Amino acid sequence: MGVEMESVIPLMMGNLKFGAGATEELGYELRTMGAKNVLLVADGRLWEFGLVDKVKTIIEEEGIRLTIYDEVHIEPTDVSLKHAIEIAGECANRTQTAFDAFVALGGGSTIDTAKAINLFTTYPADLYDYINRPIGKGKLVPGPLKPMIALPTTAGTGSETTPVIALELLGQKVKTGISHVNIRPAMAIVDPLNTLSMPSAVAASTGLDVFTHAAESFTIKPYNTRPKPKSPALRPAYIGANPIADLWSEKAIEWVGKYLRRSYLNSDDIEARTYMAMGSTFAGIGFGNAGVHIPHALGYPIAGMIRDWIPPGYDIEEPMVPHGIATVLTAPACFRLTATANPERHARIAELLGASVAGLSPMEAAMELPDAIIRLMKDVGCPNGLAALGYNETDIPAMVEGGWKQQRLLVGSPLPVTKEDLARVFQESMELW
Repeated sequence: MGVEMESVIPLMMGNLKFGAGATEELGYELRTMGAKNVLLVADGRLWEFGLVDKVKTIIEEEGIRLTIYDEVHIEPTDVSLKHAIEIAGECANRTQTAFDAFVALGGGSTIDTAKAINLFTTYPADLYDYINRPIGKGKLVPGPLKPMIALPTTAGTGSETTPVIALELLGQKVKTGISHVNIRPAMAIVDPLNTLSMPSAVAASTGLDVFTHAAESFTIKPYNTRPKPKSPALRPAYIGANPIADLWSEKAIEWVGKYLRRSYLNSDDIEARTYMAMGSTFAGIGFGNAGVHIPHALGYPIAGMIRDWIPPGYDIEEPMVPHGIATVLTAPACFRLTATANPERHARIAELLGASVAGLSPMEAAMELPDAIIRLMKDVGCPNGLAALGYNETDIPAMVEGGWKQQRLLVGSPLPVTKEDLARVFQESMELW
C-alpha cells in the first residue's frame, strides 16, 4: 500500500487590521478580548519617537492594567528570551494576577520575544522542549495561548502573522526556531505610520526579508508532494507551496520590486512604506503557511557564527547580522541551484523584480533571477557577500553543518540537496559583484 499524500490546505492566520491610524483601535480590540491585565512588550528605542507612550495611553484609557517590558534584544537569543520570560513571571507574581493578554510593539525581535513570553508563561517548560528538532525536543504546544496583538514597526519579518519564534543559541552559535500554529498572534494591527521611524538600513534588511520569505514560499516543495500526517495535530506549520499561499507571496514580491528601493531612499515616502508594510504582512501569511527553504536554513549559521561585523545604520554595539541580510546573501546562489525544479516560478520572480524576460525560454528567464536579486541588493546598500561580513572559505564547513541542522527548512527544498550543494552555495556567496 502506497503512502497517502497530503490533500488538505489549511489557511492559518490571525485577524488583521491594516491602514494608517489603525493603532488607535488597539484599545477597542483589547476590550473585546476581555483583557484586564496586559503586558506590553516594546522595543525600548521607540520611546524617543513617542510610539510607546502613544500605545500606553491607548491601553490605559480603556481602564486596563498595564505593565511594560522594553528590554528586547535585537535578534533574540536563548539568554535574552529566558531573561524576558523571567521578568514577565516576576511582574505577574508581584501583582498576583496573571497577564491575560499581550501586546507587541516593534519589529520581529520584539514580536518573537512577546510570543516566547506568552508561550513559556502559559505552558512553563525548558526552552529546548519546544525548540525544533534535531536541536531541541520539538514538543507540541499543549493548547491555545493567551490573546496577543502585534503592532509591527518594521516592514519585513512578517512575525505578526507567523507561528514561529526565531532565536540564537549562543553556546552552539546557531540560530533555530520554535514553530507551532498556536504561537501565531491572535491579531495583527499593521499601521504604516508606525514604520516611518524605521531607519533606511532597517528598511533595507527587513525589506530583503520580505523578498526571501515570499520567494522561498513561492518556490518551496508543493504541499501535495508530502505525506499526509496521521493526525491534523501533526501537520507541520509549514505545509509547502499551495494555490492559497501563492496569492499572498506573489503579490508581496511584486511590491518589493516596486517599492523597496523607494522605502530605503526616503523614509517619508508614505506610499512606499505603506506597500512595504503590506508586503511584509502578505509575505508573512504566504510563508507562514507554505514555509521557507534553503536561504533561511543557511541564514541561521550566517547569523549565529558572526565574529565582529556590526551592521551599518543599526543602533547597536555588538556583532549581529540582521535576519534579512543573513537570508538574502545566499539567495542568488540558492535560486540558481533550485531553478531547474520549477523554471516558470523562478522566471516569474525575476519578472516581478523587473528583469527583462521577453523572448526567453522558461529556463533562460529563470537564470535571470540571481542577477535581479543582486541588483536589488546593491541598490539598497546590502553587503557584497559573506566576505564583507568577515567570513572566508575556512568557515564554510562549519556553516554547512549549521545549515544542515535546519532540516525542518531543508525538507522544503524544491529539489534534494546535499552538504556539497550547500558548500557550493556558500562558496558562490562569498562575493556577489
